[in-house]
Amino acid sequence: MIVSIEQHVNWIGDAIDCMRGHGHSTIEAVPEAEVGGNRRVWGRIAGPWFLLVYMNHFLCRRALPQGRAGLMFRFLGVIFVLVLSTGGAYAGDSRRQPVAVGDILPDVPLRGLNGPSSRTEAFRGRPLIINVWASWCGPCRQEMASLERLAWQDTGRFSVIGISTDDHAVRARAFLAGSRATIAHFIDEQLRLERLLGAERLPLTVLVDSQGRVLEKVYGAREWDGEQASRLLERLFGPAP
Repeated sequence: MIVSIEQHVNWIGDAIDCMRGHGHSTIEAVPEAEVGGNRRVWGRIAGPWFLLVYMNHFLCRRALPQGRAGLMFRFLGVIFVLVLSTGGAYAGDSRRQPVAVGDILPDVPLRGLNGPSSRTEAFRGRPLIINVWASWCGPCRQEMASLERLAWQDTGRFSVIGISTDDHAVRARAFLAGSRATIAHFIDEQLRLERLLGAERLPLTVLVDSQGRVLEKVYGAREWDGEQASRLLERLFGPAP
């Protein structure tokens, strides 16, 4: 059976009316500017939302037992859908709040993208610059060359690594190959590091001291081998030897 758009709209309206009796609250849309154009954020919101709407339509409109048995059936169905639609998005490391300036960066695994895998703890002992990027992000691509120059310019003073939030590692690798990247990059397909570092906008550069303490978060592209960035790094990491 072919269902018209109007019928879909009617179903959604009916489901919303039905869900009002279950304590439903609306979900605010996330502006694209705040998520760096990452389509997966919309997927996390829209997917569970529409699943809940259509399942509630089914539970509220189809023939079900009447009386207390029917009410209990609907209630259990709503709980079941909520668990299914939100369980994956908030499992594991995603429960952890984003690390704030002044916090110690926890030890987490890093899946290698253009080299071997590692862990954040492996970079303790000297300052660390973490750049969070994606191949679809224009500003990320623009600043990548300056990070390469910075890494080669101050060899041994600090480490520079990249974290790609691309959905597919092959796209990130293709971009790195085209840009001839030499610094270590890692892939964050599950978005655990994106959430941990608080990368609601891209690019994000996190500056960490030798003990693993987050000193600064810089949103937006920078010329990392330029004079302004040099003053920032000197203030946080100390003067170059």
